[in-house]
Amino acid sequence: MTEMRNKARAALQTTFGFPDFISIQAEVIDHVLAGRDALCVMPTGGGKSICYQVPALLLEGLTVVVSPLISLMNDQMQQLRQNGVAAVVLNSTLDSDTYRRHMARIRAGEVKLLYVAPETLLKPGLLEFLDQATVRCLAVDEAHCISEWGHDFRPEYRRLAEVRARWPRAVCMALTATATEQVRRDIRACLGFGEECQFIAGFDRPNLFLQVSPKAHPYRQTLTMIRRHEGRPGIVYCATRRQVDLLSERLAADGIAALPYHAGLPDDVRHKHQERFSRDDVQVMVATVAFGMGIDKSNIRFVVHHDLPKNIESYYQEIGRAGRDGAPADCLLLYSYGDIYKIRYMIDQMADHRRRTANLLLTTLLRYVETEACRRIVLLEYFGETYAQASCGMCDNCTTEKRPAVDLTVPAQKLLSCVKRTGESFGVAHVIDVLRGSKAKKVLQRGHDRLSTYGIGAEYSAIQWRHLARQLLHQGFIVQDMDHGALRLTPKSWALFRGECTFQGSVPEAAIAAAPAAAATAPKAAATTKAGPAPPPHDTDLFDRLRAVRKELADAAGVPPFVIFSDKTLMEMAAWYPQSAAALLQINGVGQVKAQQYGERFLAAIRDYCSERGIAEVPRPQTAAVAAADPTRTATGEKRRFVTMGEAFNAGATIAELSAVHNIKHTTIVAHLERYGQAGHALNAEGLRKEIELDPSARAEALAAFERLGGQALRPVHEALNGSIDYDTLRLLRLYLHSRDQASLNGKAENVSGNE
Repeated sequence: MTEMRNKARAALQTTFGFPDFISIQAEVIDHVLAGRDALCVMPTGGGKSICYQVPALLLEGLTVVVSPLISLMNDQMQQLRQNGVAAVVLNSTLDSDTYRRHMARIRAGEVKLLYVAPETLLKPGLLEFLDQATVRCLAVDEAHCISEWGHDFRPEYRRLAEVRARWPRAVCMALTATATEQVRRDIRACLGFGEECQFIAGFDRPNLFLQVSPKAHPYRQTLTMIRRHEGRPGIVYCATRRQVDLLSERLAADGIAALPYHAGLPDDVRHKHQERFSRDDVQVMVATVAFGMGIDKSNIRFVVHHDLPKNIESYYQEIGRAGRDGAPADCLLLYSYGDIYKIRYMIDQMADHRRRTANLLLTTLLRYVETEACRRIVLLEYFGETYAQASCGMCDNCTTEKRPAVDLTVPAQKLLSCVKRTGESFGVAHVIDVLRGSKAKKVLQRGHDRLSTYGIGAEYSAIQWRHLARQLLHQGFIVQDMDHGALRLTPKSWALFRGECTFQGSVPEAAIAAAPAAAATAPKAAATTKAGPAPPPHDTDLFDRLRAVRKELADAAGVPPFVIFSDKTLMEMAAWYPQSAAALLQINGVGQVKAQQYGERFLAAIRDYCSERGIAEVPRPQTAAVAAADPTRTATGEKRRFVTMGEAFNAGATIAELSAVHNIKHTTIVAHLERYGQAGHALNAEGLRKEIELDPSARAEALAAFERLGGQALRPVHEALNGSIDYDTLRLLRLYLHSRDQASLNGKAENVSGNE
């Protein structure tokens, strides 16, 4: 295995220009090269394609890659060809001569990777043709399409089990970035994989800044995001074709290079628009969700959801189109209660068996939207992953200073009273119109201008009242009829009327001065939100010059610019100023073929720039190379937090001490220790034993349950113990067992070594 790993690493370095494997790539590739099937779950931009592209270079024969969309296949094929890899596609866009030429190359054994859509692959003629080839690997990309529980289910994907059975000697891979446990289970069952074939790298995209905002002025909010990323590509998603057309026209009128994309446009127009966006000829693609699944463009710097997506998996898939190169990117989601009603209406049109699932998925999305906690915690929980930190530092909730809760009982009573006076039959927009004394036709026609609550809320803006209404919903003072949107009172609201409780909440900063006395005297906190992470320390002027060189080369080659080099690669060039071929090859993403083909053009641009300004080449720190291969260190070479925690615990610090020193929760410390153990480090078993506060009989019962049921999942153990032991304690017990067994094995190994 070491020999094969070394060959795989050499292929990675010389062909793709990466110093070493990241995340679970090495384990997956080892597994596949040993002839074993693999389900690989990695976040978008995490290097899934490397998991089948490197084995394809080493296996004797053909690797067939099933991909859902033509544009995705073309992008990946172009990138492989730029790296000197023999790859072809077979699809309906090819003219007959090109199609026959590709078939002839496959027949002659000249092709390493064939990209094909499932519909094309399932054609009897192509299957019979490929039966004659030596297919050594079947890679199913976007494998969540196999599952009826997935958000992009495609029946043709389900039939890939037939192809799998047809080529029993070929190793099979399934790859996806979005798969809950239920979807993963479905994929394994369909393709006949065992649980030992599953590799999960996690779902976090740490380079994405997550932001959710109520729709105040949606066009202005969208335009602000676009102008923050002046000249950098981005996507704006809208719910309807009409909204796409209107928004793209308005952006164009404001001087933004934007194009529309939706299923109502002719095929040739859609293709042309996507091509122009891929080649950086336009900055913004305004689109429905019909756009994006098939794009492999790595340098998208922002994604805006102008409307609420239909569920959290769709949202995760769509924001996954940003920052595929690992460089920072912004994700902004705008929402209103009107968006919710639109989605509810679409759900109501579904068949009964799908409606319940869709409603559950929407509820999960709303939890993400409305949460005041770290957004990553909520997002990753959906996929069954526990985020190890209490704060990610890369979402609006973690980077916005929280306003202190103040007594807002009086404004709350005003809003609740208006809900009651209007008959508990209207949504939040109408209630706010009455509170603020609107002269709107619907208010006057219903006689609501004669209510006692009419005009009593002029001290707050509509946005501020909406903010207050959301908090009342969260705290259970009102509920919302999700069929019609009407607000209704709860027993808790009557308790507020009677003075049996108070309402503690917050309003946007501008309203505090106009609030009742209790709110006005409360301490104020500036609400400053971080727009996103600072980019790597690189020379932006040089970066822009290198982008211009890349665009010129891409246009000459007839490929999108990101196929030449990613933004991240150019950022590294603009940080280290490489001025020799050897130095250029140390840049991530610069392989030997690309260095030979394009290296001199980029080096010339860097040398000219440095000569003009008297800049010398910056020696690349060793830590940068180490970090690329070492998941325990940051990009600057510093130890990651879970390593620091694990080492401190092994040195004698207790969990309570670590929690106090670092001001983070007990649960978070345990998560750090779990991650430390998963990284292959030994933990102090005796220290863990002391942390487990159980009487001897309960401890013995729990350990017996672990021995009987295993420790891969905690829920079966928790249920076997009738819930008598909390999950945090069970996690410590699992860590203790693992550490004890590891220590025992190490002791045996030392004894064997001593005997020898």
